[in-house]
Amino acid sequence: MDMKRQADGFVRIAAATPPVRVADCPYNTAEMYRMIAEAAENGAAAIVFPELSVTGYTCGDLFKDRRLLESAGESLMALIEKAKDLDILCAVGMPVASNGALYNCAAVFCRGALLALPAKQNMPNYSEFYEARHFSPAPESGMLRFMDEWYPCRDVLVELAPDVVVGVEICEDAWVADPPSVRLAQGGATVLLNLSCSDEIIGKAQYRRDMLRVHSGRLLSAYAYADSGFGESTTDMIFAGHNLICENGTLLAESALFSDGITYGDVDTERLVQERRRMNTWRDAPLRTVLEAGMALPRIETARVMDPYPFVPKDGADLSARCETILSMQAVGLATRLRHIGCKTAVIGLSGGLDSTLALLVTANAFDRLGLPRAGIRAVSMPCFGTTNRTKSNAQCLAEELCVHFDEIPITKAVEQHFRDIGHDPAVLDVTFENAQARERTQLLMDVANQHGGIVIGTGDLSELALGWATYNGDHMSMYAVNASIPKTLVRHLVRHAAEQSGGALQSVLLDILDTPVSPELLPPKDGEIAQKTEDLVGPYALHDYFLYYMLRFGFTPRKIYAMALRSFAGMYDAETIKKWLKTFYRRFFAQQFKRSCLPDGPKVGSVALSPRGDLRMPSDACARLWLEELSVSVL
Repeated sequence: MDMKRQADGFVRIAAATPPVRVADCPYNTAEMYRMIAEAAENGAAAIVFPELSVTGYTCGDLFKDRRLLESAGESLMALIEKAKDLDILCAVGMPVASNGALYNCAAVFCRGALLALPAKQNMPNYSEFYEARHFSPAPESGMLRFMDEWYPCRDVLVELAPDVVVGVEICEDAWVADPPSVRLAQGGATVLLNLSCSDEIIGKAQYRRDMLRVHSGRLLSAYAYADSGFGESTTDMIFAGHNLICENGTLLAESALFSDGITYGDVDTERLVQERRRMNTWRDAPLRTVLEAGMALPRIETARVMDPYPFVPKDGADLSARCETILSMQAVGLATRLRHIGCKTAVIGLSGGLDSTLALLVTANAFDRLGLPRAGIRAVSMPCFGTTNRTKSNAQCLAEELCVHFDEIPITKAVEQHFRDIGHDPAVLDVTFENAQARERTQLLMDVANQHGGIVIGTGDLSELALGWATYNGDHMSMYAVNASIPKTLVRHLVRHAAEQSGGALQSVLLDILDTPVSPELLPPKDGEIAQKTEDLVGPYALHDYFLYYMLRFGFTPRKIYAMALRSFAGMYDAETIKKWLKTFYRRFFAQQFKRSCLPDGPKVGSVALSPRGDLRMPSDACARLWLEELSVSVL
């Protein structure tokens, strides 16, 4: 290494997020070489790339495919050879098959030589992560065989200069109670590199920023974190490419969310070493002694009040920032899908309600990001028995203000013909009467999408999915569900945020949509007004979102959720009302899993989601008895 780079103790470190193509190893390594050359030209001594960046993190069961593993190895060796004349230490992520198992590794190389293959030691296997399905933790032997050579794979240090010693850990390793970086730092590492693929959900960016900043301070080290970004599959997750470089508790540099590129940080390794020398506790081994107090904790009745709106930040500035981030995540997810399939047309059933409004706003954002004309968005109004002039007019006005194509296709005659075909009396306003309309609309949207080479954008939200408030193979189905992880209590704020960012006629129509009662509009109106109000039928969404959050996020019991809700909603809902809708929630949540088991793809944006491929792998035939009995016995 060029010792001039360490003048006055400073060394430049780079964290890079390249655009990737899932399973296209030659493309991915070509992009990485471009960044390696750029970083070397800019004086970086080391560069770190995201986890599994050679293949892409989201390959799923393709990691079992021999051809993918062969291509990863071939592409890595070609990259090492190509970069052999550059003075820069590189860490790229790739799968390595060895010892009869598959490992998630960092390939560490410099000047044409592969030095080590540090393997991930902690495999996340919760929520949306299923790494244990494919990968094994780093072997205790500490060695892996690759290309007929053996390489160290646990707690590896690489010395660039006397005070510039590099250690590597991978994603989840940093999030556990006893991360490998502790041993690496105590062994002499002043610079820690983390190859990560951390999906983006609301609040995670700040948590990640705080955690890594504090972690670097605790270890008296520099910490460079490289995160996956654009190009990873967005089947269920969104990746923001959030790169961070910290030094001893200070955030030196970070990338903007949802961007690719290189982030640089100039690290003062001399300062780090001096600080370690000053702290005489630095190298002390942690105590392992466990003492027992010999007491039982007393039972208490807490007065603590949980936030009644856990999906919605209290602070106005935080709420605005969160809304902007969510809208970006939804749009990036859809844009990625459209780009991947080469699609330039999107079809949306536009009712003039909140959910379809949000979906249209997101789709317009996605088209703008891709540089596609908004005329490629086809908003379709499909009035029928329950449609009011207010919602129909709002739908048309919204489409016009957003400059998207608008069609009005009445479905009344088609549904009436369907009733005649199946022998249903249209005067009987039952579930058949309602669902026939939803299914006719979905069929129409799918066929319009086929006509124009497009995809149907789903509008249903998280709260509706939790309650099963959707028609199976009707509005329940689409080709990409942009609102699938957005709770109803947040949908309103997202639309309001869009209204606040706009003006004129667009703002006026958005505000009127916000003021319109939530309704599927499947029953005939009364005196021209909406006759069917969703919350009169299934209960207040504020309560249901509360129940959903604390059940799924923390696994709280019905008894605890009920007790919490009494305090959280004091003065808003009485005990009988809360109890009534909590029972409804459990009944519907368990009974309607079969609808969630076949949901279309859609982006996850928060810590609570219902995708059957990620967060909620629940049997469709699970019984709600235990939960309902607890409510009956403990609450009544």
